[in-house]
Amino acid sequence: MKKVWMVAALLAALAMIGVIVWLLMSQQDLKDENAKYKQRVDDMQELVELEKQEMENDYALLDRQYSEMMTQITNDSLIAQLTREQLRAQQLLEELRQVKADNAAEIKRLRKELESVRAVLRSYIRQVDSLNMVNQNLRNENFQLTGRLEEAGRVNQDLEEERQQLTERVNIAAQLDATNIALTPLNKRNKVAKKMKDCKNLQVNFTISRNVTAQNGSRMLYVRIQTPSGTVLPGGGTFAYENRQIEYSMKKLIEYNGEETPVVMYWQVGEYLSAGDYIVSIFTDTNMIGSRTFNFAK
Repeated sequence: MKKVWMVAALLAALAMIGVIVWLLMSQQDLKDENAKYKQRVDDMQELVELEKQEMENDYALLDRQYSEMMTQITNDSLIAQLTREQLRAQQLLEELRQVKADNAAEIKRLRKELESVRAVLRSYIRQVDSLNMVNQNLRNENFQLTGRLEEAGRVNQDLEEERQQLTERVNIAAQLDATNIALTPLNKRNKVAKKMKDCKNLQVNFTISRNVTAQNGSRMLYVRIQTPSGTVLPGGGTFAYENRQIEYSMKKLIEYNGEETPVVMYWQVGEYLSAGDYIVSIFTDTNMIGSRTFNFAK
């Protein structure tokens, strides 16, 4: 009988041990399941955080793209529209930065908003590309037109240069020419003075050459006599020559008809004239038409 009780007690103990082992194993399995679940939650949290960071980067990229696009256009209306969409993207980015990773509904909403902002940006990119294409075509047309205008300008410039050259040739051809210039010292009897100390008048003779291209009419002739010391014999005044006023010794108004015209002029000596080189220059129409140097030794 005693053996039966011992066997029963042993079996009960073994059963108890089995129950305890089973409970311990069940508890371990539960811990393992909890650990796996926690790991899956952590993994999902990490994925959500990564997705959230990626979305933030996308919103920031959209913001930069809007800024870059506005530097490429000058249309005020389109710039205003792009500015509104850029502000919207900036606002959504700020909302995304503040939302928690476990707020799945809000993140889902912001993901849809992101797709909407992308779609709007793509539509504006197409508009800008279309405008750029139109502007490029206009620039090409303007470039071609500018080229034609420049070519026309060059042709006009060539024509103007030819006209100016022709005018210069005509002016040169029409310019009068003084030849046979002579300077004669005269004494008080109007004879040729043998010595400069006896000179009472200086006679200037010259001939205006024949020129059928020159304009007929009245011409004022200026005679400038320069002494050996470099001064100009006084008594005349000044006249315009090469954008300045220069002295002359005497002047005379003549009528020119295109044929040879002899001219005689006198300068009355009022001071002692020294021996040396005297230069006689003749001017008309603001041009010097003749010049000659004379030497008087005594």
